[in-house]
Amino acid sequence: MALAALGGEKTLAGLAELYEVHPNQITTWKRQLTEQAATVFGKESGKEPVPDLKVLHAKIGQLTLENDFLESALNKAGLLSAKR
Repeated sequence: MALAALGGEKTLAGLAELYEVHPNQITTWKRQLTEQAATVFGKESGKEPVPDLKVLHAKIGQLTLENDFLESALNKAGLLSAKR
């Protein structure tokens, strides 16, 4: 209902009648949503999550090793004509 109230397609009175709640309750829910939307949708206080750099560096190392291995194997098989 709070999203519907924010959308503005129906009036508070119309929403209250449709969902059989008091318009003040919808106003309260609308205010709570606007104040806390960032935490509801996963972004606390507007800050992006900090990635774990150790995990990312490990993944980069793994992918580099795999690429080097595949490049070597393709060169030996004669399937890779030009070096990067």
